[in-house]
Amino acid sequence: MQLSREAIVEGLQRIVGADDVVTDEAVLAESSVDNFRKLENIFGVHTMPLPAAVVMVRSTEQVAAVLAFADEHGVNVVPRTGHTATEGGLETPVPDSIVLDGSPMDRIVDLDPYNMQATCQCGVPLQVLEDRARELGLTTGHSPQSKPVAHLGGLTATRSIGQFSTLYGGIEDMVVGLEAVFPGGRVARIKNVPRRATGPDIRHIVIGNEGALCFITEVTVKLFPYFPQNNRFLGWTHRDMKVGFEALREVMVGGFKPSVARIYDPGDADLHFAHFIEPGDCVLLFMAEGPAGIAQATAEGIEAVVARHPECKQVDGRYIETWFNDLCWGPDKIAAEDERIRQTRNVNRTTEISANWSTINDIYEAAIGRIRSEIPDLTRLGGHSSHSYINGTNMYFNYFYNMVDCGPEDEPSKYYLPIIGIICEETLRFGGSIVHHHGIGKARVPWVKGEYGSSYFMLETLKHGFDPHGIMNRGTILPS
Repeated sequence: MQLSREAIVEGLQRIVGADDVVTDEAVLAESSVDNFRKLENIFGVHTMPLPAAVVMVRSTEQVAAVLAFADEHGVNVVPRTGHTATEGGLETPVPDSIVLDGSPMDRIVDLDPYNMQATCQCGVPLQVLEDRARELGLTTGHSPQSKPVAHLGGLTATRSIGQFSTLYGGIEDMVVGLEAVFPGGRVARIKNVPRRATGPDIRHIVIGNEGALCFITEVTVKLFPYFPQNNRFLGWTHRDMKVGFEALREVMVGGFKPSVARIYDPGDADLHFAHFIEPGDCVLLFMAEGPAGIAQATAEGIEAVVARHPECKQVDGRYIETWFNDLCWGPDKIAAEDERIRQTRNVNRTTEISANWSTINDIYEAAIGRIRSEIPDLTRLGGHSSHSYINGTNMYFNYFYNMVDCGPEDEPSKYYLPIIGIICEETLRFGGSIVHHHGIGKARVPWVKGEYGSSYFMLETLKHGFDPHGIMNRGTILPS
């Protein structure tokens, strides 16, 4: 028999103490959604079932005890740390869920400059770790836009990527080892070694699981030397995204490793670079970093590649440096954006996908065309590529619309989900991936079977094997 809300709260209080079981209704309402339904928190209108409690855990042992309790009684658990997810992965679609919050687990366990790695509990903010590393002349190499507010556990769970990924890789390239707790309270530790060939790489059962399989309690990530004085910034304008994609492809295929490599289409370029571009311009930009000789050689090599495209007109690198220095979004920018939406009812959303070089422009053109013709009340539409590989790149669609004749609770169904649907449909039609780095969450679950195709049974098998009673973040990654 399902436990009552009161019984769930009492059981949790026995495990972690009454002070760490939050039942305030305002907190529960805010915790029923993430940034997918951010308008509900902005406007104070909530439609998702309330969780029974937000549980603040302070140790692996407490996490294990809560998951054992939930597994025994069939209570849905939504793991979180920084609460910065964007795709509905932190929503509570099941009444009386447990929101399991690891934010109090915020200790840097070990910062080891000799072995070039740092071990952190799940609630360590990435900005805190990065600041500590830089005191030693090191960097994590990980810089998502959410760096000031995101935590190591959530970044690992969502398979995040940062603005320097073209050089350092995504979080999956940085994680050395980790500790995670599975349903029933079973603790698993994956040791910290540079590589091993002892069967499948089981780190990847945990990295990107979005709380649908386990709760990540500790992460060890690589560190890298930090040479900001050697950074080189490069930029060009051009008039055709195909030209930009081709120049970017040639840089990557040529073996160069800039830390930042991006193309902005006219709609998105106007948002960031209007002070130096002409209407209709695209922007191609790079940053090279590392030891002085490497940074210089990388910059010179990129300039030689782009010079083969006379359509590209080079701009002063100081424009790119100024843009770069204002990339991250901390609490102040988030609050200002929330207030802008509250005052104007003009909403900004993003959706990102990936594909190989031969199809990325087709996906871009098809999705942009359909969004423009099928979605009402658009005020801006564009996109950029921001993470590239030798065999392809991503596309990050950026769009604004006015909420017309609908409340904030209806915004996802009228605008956001139809746009996501167009982007996912066109991406799958051309053989790309429906998510590059934000995670599937609950928002993109309707397209997950199309994403996996004949390998979908492998994902189902993982879920059933590690979470046989289905208590972990129901409806995330796999349909409910």
